[in-house]
Amino acid sequence: MTDVEVVKSTEPTEVRCQEKTRGGLRYEVILSEPEVKVTPPKKAASPKNSMSVQDIEDKLKAAEERRQQLESNKIAALAAKMQKIEDASRKKDEQTSQFISATRDALEQKMENHTEKREAYITDLKTKLKDHIENVEKTRLSIEQQTDEVRSAIEEKLKTASVQRDENIKKMLERLKEHEEQVQKVRTSNALKFQQLEAAVQEKLEQAQTRRSQLEQEQKEKLRNYNSRPLEVKQSAVSTLEVRKTEVTAQLETKLTIAEQKREQEIQRKLETAKKHNEHLMEVKQTIESTEENRKTEKVTKIESKLTTAEQNREKEIQRKLEIIKKNEKRAEAVRQNKANLLAQGTPSSG
Repeated sequence: MTDVEVVKSTEPTEVRCQEKTRGGLRYEVILSEPEVKVTPPKKAASPKNSMSVQDIEDKLKAAEERRQQLESNKIAALAAKMQKIEDASRKKDEQTSQFISATRDALEQKMENHTEKREAYITDLKTKLKDHIENVEKTRLSIEQQTDEVRSAIEEKLKTASVQRDENIKKMLERLKEHEEQVQKVRTSNALKFQQLEAAVQEKLEQAQTRRSQLEQEQKEKLRNYNSRPLEVKQSAVSTLEVRKTEVTAQLETKLTIAEQKREQEIQRKLETAKKHNEHLMEVKQTIESTEENRKTEKVTKIESKLTTAEQNREKEIQRKLEIIKKNEKRAEAVRQNKANLLAQGTPSSG
């Protein structure tokens, strides 16, 4: 045995911790002196024993027996293991056969159920398709009937609109004719009034002329009467009569001149008034004619635009109805094709 030298450390490693600031730490690590590793002791050498041949043979026989025993144990363990494997394989085969038979039965049951459900589904689908085709046919017939009714209604409306338009045009023409007759009547009445006014003015002029002649005749009579008086009265009154005659003649001439001027002014005023009235009547007539013509044109344009719009709407409605009918026919054709395909698929599967 050799001596083992072990050097122990005088002081262990020391770690000190001190909180320096908020949120941080400061560590102080103090290391001790280095340790010395311990050297393991050396084993003592075993003394060599001398063995004989008999001991060696005995040991060999014992080793052979141990080997045979180990082999027999291994063979027995292997046989037991093989027996377990065979049992497990047999159980596995039995379970596999049971699983296969159970799976086969379940699949056969599922196939039967699926076949029954498929046949019931196909039957139900055929019934639904038949009902759908009948509904589509009814819808098509109703749409055709509605289309015919709409077409007949639109044609009736167009006929009514055409008749109404003709009646409106006739009424407008009658109104225009009545208006022209009224204008002609007004023009005739204005012409008559103008003639009556001219006749009245002429009559007044004639009356003024007659009155002037009467006044002259009266003055002549008075002068004649003065001449038949005695000579002294005549001579004494000659100067007075002459003066009065001159004054009366001047007054009469002044009055006649003023009356003539007034008559001419009145005639001129009446003529201007009649002229202005005729011009106003002509302007009113032209305005009324232009207004009536514009209204007539506007009404005709509105009626034509309404008829055009109604015709376009009718064509659009008919086009829309035809598109709906075409879509329904396409849908019915697709349903028929699907029904035929389903029947074609169902016939081989059922066979």
